[in-house]
Amino acid sequence: MNLYFECKSGISGDMSVAALLDLGASREKLDRALASMNLDHEFKYNITKKSINGIMATDFDVILPEYHHHEHSEEQHHEHRNLEDVTRIIDKADTTENAKKLAKKIFQIVAEAEAKAHGKDVKDVHFHEVGAIDSIADILSFSVLLDDLAPEKVYISTLTDGQGFVMCQHGKIPVPVPAVCEIASKYKLPLKITDNDGEMVTPTGAAIVASLYTGEKLPEEFVIEKTGYGAGKRAYKNPILRIMAIKEAKPLVRV
Repeated sequence: MNLYFECKSGISGDMSVAALLDLGASREKLDRALASMNLDHEFKYNITKKSINGIMATDFDVILPEYHHHEHSEEQHHEHRNLEDVTRIIDKADTTENAKKLAKKIFQIVAEAEAKAHGKDVKDVHFHEVGAIDSIADILSFSVLLDDLAPEKVYISTLTDGQGFVMCQHGKIPVPVPAVCEIASKYKLPLKITDNDGEMVTPTGAAIVASLYTGEKLPEEFVIEKTGYGAGKRAYKNPILRIMAIKEAKPLVRV
């Protein structure tokens, strides 16, 4: 089986997880991996169905603990994780070596891009405690599910992003956000900017693509075996990531 990621409405970590679940990847393996993470803070996640523009999609939503409302208070300042901490958490997870390897690769891509965008060393890039839980859950889940489906090839469409500005902890930043630009530049990802206002490609989404991108073109003809729809949270025209399980079409033999 081959997979085709159609990123015409952008891509994020949660959309990618949701689309793979929608395709039928193992919920059981995802539950097991996330339960084994043993983070200091418990987090929950919901997997539901949601209609987007009349299309039934799967939604993957990580629900973070309440404590992050106080993240600016003094005692919270040690709650930052660097790449080494994240790697340790991934290594402890109850999943295959393959899934762990992919998760670490995706995190490395994000960390390197953030480092370059902010003029820091990779080991000084800190994932905010709240963001870290969210990102680890998304990236680990995605890696577990992709490993479960074990595609022979992955094809990826042009990454479509929006424009304008988004708020981050440092203030207003332009879309595509700097980390996405760094990833697209380093891994030569084809990018297209639309007139949608706001961020359609997140750094996690771009890193997922970079970790799988081979540059190979989609076959001209293929048979769709199954389609998975992953719901996005952003309020733009069509926040859905579609992933198709495809196989090459055999040419028809005329007798």
